[in-house]
Amino acid sequence: MTAPLKFVNHSIDDFAMQVTYRPETHEGRLVYNLSLVKNEDLEFAIGTLKDAAKTRIVASGLVKFLSSGEKMDSFVVPKGQTGICTVCSVTFDGLLVRHGIPINPIGGGLVEIENRTPIRFTHMILYEYTTIDPLQVLNSLRLTSVTNVMRRGSGTILANIREFHMEAERRVGEVLDELTDSSFIGVLAVGMPNVSLLGVPVNPQFIAIAAVGGTNAVAAIREGGRWVETHSMKGLMDVSDMTEIRNY
Repeated sequence: MTAPLKFVNHSIDDFAMQVTYRPETHEGRLVYNLSLVKNEDLEFAIGTLKDAAKTRIVASGLVKFLSSGEKMDSFVVPKGQTGICTVCSVTFDGLLVRHGIPINPIGGGLVEIENRTPIRFTHMILYEYTTIDPLQVLNSLRLTSVTNVMRRGSGTILANIREFHMEAERRVGEVLDELTDSSFIGVLAVGMPNVSLLGVPVNPQFIAIAAVGGTNAVAAIREGGRWVETHSMKGLMDVSDMTEIRNY
């Protein structure tokens, strides 16, 4: 018997419910993405990851590197390649859920940036209508200009958006306060009740929050002409197993 189709909004709900990460104590499990680069491109990849973290266009500067042949859950890194685990922005959805805030994941897309300010979503794939992560799809289509954002402050990056009921606004504010001095740097923009955010409408009495995609650095590596393969929302990892990219 074949497994039924699982749409991305349900996958987000599943992972969000399992997040135990506590930014105030830097403990617990978070959701990670797994990307593969060729061993000879690792130095370039590390430099790109550092630049992406400095310009705050990733969910977090936390990473974990896996050598060829090393196993992560049921996945084994192929010969001649290095695995790069980065924090997935679904971790933020998990933080909201852990604080008792129901969320509605809307979709993932591309956001236009001008002078380091988000302007609008230019493309969007709704989570409820796809079984493949939208950011993985858009990255494969080579529509990003993440490198331009890092160097000049303008371009197009990967991002996603979710909404929550306006009655939870105070609690969401508390979560954002917890993140101020944490390793999670991925919040892009916060909306107002009943008002569209970056061109994306919300349901009545809801507020939207946009977050940067956790694979923007990977998109920048690809823009640099290097081969890269990405597996979004690959699994959960204890934050203690990860290290800030600036330490490499």
